[in-house]
Amino acid sequence: QVQLVESGGGLAQLGGSLRLSCVASDVAFSPYAMGWFRQAPGRAREFVAAMSNRGGTDYSDSAKGRFTVSGDSAKNILDLQMNNLKPEETAVYYCATTARVYVSRKETEYDHWGQGTQVTVSA
Repeated sequence: QVQLVESGGGLAQLGGSLRLSCVASDVAFSPYAMGWFRQAPGRAREFVAAMSNRGGTDYSDSAKGRFTVSGDSAKNILDLQMNNLKPEETAVYYCATTARVYVSRKETEYDHWGQGTQVTVSA
């Protein structure tokens, strides 16, 4: 069973930055894409950004221009650089992988999930 481990969450101030990192435990595991989702209290989990093993990326409208996803597909590492953070982005951020041959925004199309890392943005 592949395990995804997220790190880098914490506390940031309005306008601040955080960098999240995700690594899959099995280097032989080869998903098509890895992505980041987040879930705020009382809200549904939502797509943030994703990157394919070929380097293709996709971002939610809210993340575009402020967040950057990067990684090493050979090592199953995916990072998320978050800049200019807002309090409404306080959430648990999850890393996930998909075997679909496209970069999906649908959480139902992701097969493996990490436990999540808390990001809190203060005003």
